[in-house]
Amino acid sequence: MTITKDTAVTIRYQLTDEQGRTLESSQTPIAYLHGGYDNIFPKVEAALEGQDAGFKTTVNLSVDEAFGPRDESLVRTIPKSEFPPGVKVGGQLRGHTDDGQEHVFNVLKIKGQDVMLDGNHPLAGKALKMALTVVSVRPAKAEEIAHRHVHGEHGHHH
Repeated sequence: MTITKDTAVTIRYQLTDEQGRTLESSQTPIAYLHGGYDNIFPKVEAALEGQDAGFKTTVNLSVDEAFGPRDESLVRTIPKSEFPPGVKVGGQLRGHTDDGQEHVFNVLKIKGQDVMLDGNHPLAGKALKMALTVVSVRPAKAEEIAHRHVHGEHGHHH
């Protein structure tokens, strides 16, 4: 089957930085709903359009095509007293941006009574290279199309 709109595509990938260092790779294949549902980078989706299982490619993603530039207004230092007990480095907290939008922040560092947070994606500001292999392609189920993402083999509960 060929990758077209409303197909469920399963891929393996390896993400590297400009120096060729591996940043992330799929231990098990991942699936996404193809066809403009924002489940994968648009440039990657365009490279896979019309391809079949077994297809391999590498896509170079500029900063803007990947996770975008860093936004330093999303880096914060907050007093530890404002956090619940048990806040840990590597954890995530919900907060608000300067314009009041709800946002997820990563706990970067705890130094004394200060907690340093970063609301940027960890790969923001980086150009990336994504090596891909298409494992399988199948028609998406009506429920997957309605929900705008692929469900697991036992369905999905919202």
